[in-house]
Amino acid sequence: MADFTQIRRSEHLPTRIAAEIGREIADGSIAPGQKLPTEHILAQTFGVSRSVVREAIAHLRNEGLVETRQGVGAFATELAQRQSLRIEAGPPEDKEAFRDLFQVRFALETEAAGLAALHHSREDLARLDEILAQMTGAEKWGEHGVVADLAFHRAVAAATHNEYFQQFVGFITERTHVAINAARAAAILEEIVEVTIAEHVAIRDAIATGEPAAAKTAMKRHLNGAARRLNLELEMS
Repeated sequence: MADFTQIRRSEHLPTRIAAEIGREIADGSIAPGQKLPTEHILAQTFGVSRSVVREAIAHLRNEGLVETRQGVGAFATELAQRQSLRIEAGPPEDKEAFRDLFQVRFALETEAAGLAALHHSREDLARLDEILAQMTGAEKWGEHGVVADLAFHRAVAAATHNEYFQQFVGFITERTHVAINAARAAAILEEIVEVTIAEHVAIRDAIATGEPAAAKTAMKRHLNGAARRLNLELEMS
């Protein structure tokens, strides 16, 4: 097995773990087509929880470095299959670029919520509940809260059971992570935590009803609210 090292807990764990595994894939320590260690082994190796490992694997899948096979595990992709979408990272203060990216989120994630209402499984709802519990426990919505927030949106995309929605939502949530952190640094966190969690609960509950229109409405309400809290004008309804 590749010689991974533990990641400091002060770092953004899923991103750093994904980068570490990605380096092993890039330099050939993990060969194309080779199966990655199990979630349990990776969690022990890095000294993190299995949920953190799952997020890291999702990042790698979004970048085209691994593919997952249900019930089997994750595998490094063959070289010829390594295609990925790149969104160039501008400075967090580039408000116009951030707004444009948020508009893409609005269109994509609204439709994802509708599909999730139609196609979600019991396991998908359990995953949403797990993340909501993490969000509720995020003290004053710091780094952990933002990570859980974006994980929730990736879980909604996963509930569509459409690989393309999962990949594109993954691209966009990863790109917006730094910008959201920067924007929220100036916000009064105590005033946004309660309403933000309530919006996510509403999305989860709407998906659980199996009604696409209700799920899409809940997602639109949340993203419009999130944009206002970040001082963005989406010009979308």
